[in-house]
Amino acid sequence: MQCILRSVLKRYAFPPVKRLYYRIAGGVRFSGNYASWEEAHRHATGYDSPEIIKRVTDAALKVKNGEAVCERDSVLFDRPQYSWPVIAGLLWIAAQKGNRLNIVDFGGSLGSSYFQARRFLLPLEACRWSVVEQKHFVETGQRYFEDDHLRFYDELDVCIGREKPDAILLSSVLQYLPDPGALLDTLVDKGLEFILVDRTPFFLAHKDRLTVQKVPSWIYPASYPAWIMNLDGFRDRFSGTYDLIADFDSPDTANIPAEFKGFIYRKKAPNATPGQRRSSSLKGPG
Repeated sequence: MQCILRSVLKRYAFPPVKRLYYRIAGGVRFSGNYASWEEAHRHATGYDSPEIIKRVTDAALKVKNGEAVCERDSVLFDRPQYSWPVIAGLLWIAAQKGNRLNIVDFGGSLGSSYFQARRFLLPLEACRWSVVEQKHFVETGQRYFEDDHLRFYDELDVCIGREKPDAILLSSVLQYLPDPGALLDTLVDKGLEFILVDRTPFFLAHKDRLTVQKVPSWIYPASYPAWIMNLDGFRDRFSGTYDLIADFDSPDTANIPAEFKGFIYRKKAPNATPGQRRSSSLKGPG
């Protein structure tokens, strides 16, 4: 059955069929339980294939030029793939910052999330969206996509130092880092006011597990080391420093008992009581 679906996809590549394939094939495919990142990497092809950047660039340019509605991981869609909780969170942040948004999109490809949310950001007084990515993505982004609103950096510290962002978006990126916990600890130490997480797989009862995720060949031929983090351990990293404003389910599914989730965190006000923090989170600017 899967072979038949793959042949159909190669010939027609209709986005609704691709979504059907994901549901039948069991969603995102994870395998293995590796002892180290190096071991998992030996069983994967990695992220830096020239084929990946080529396909992502071609798809993103179609979106930029109005030839497609949106793209994700180089896949073009005939309908917008909105993450409504993230859009609500972005507008909620902007409402508290004088109708302005200044955000870092860590691992944001060539601006996929920016282009998906752009129509909702247009009424803002100002929008500054900075993508932090691998160097070859940054070079492509600066060449074809950078403008007054969208910027690209290959170092998080440089981006934060220059842009002075209020928030960071981590959408489908933590699982692909060698040490996602270290990045989260760094962000907590840096004290960005808002942290948004989306499309991230978690175990509800199991410990962290290091796997390899295989990308369907009709997207591009690749496989990556990928973490499935323990949900309680993830939440504990923010306790005492950030308030959880909202959590939500992401639509992705997997072939193992993991749940894709998202979160919106806000840094706690110094010396504020829990009641005061809840009250302040509902106030607008001023």
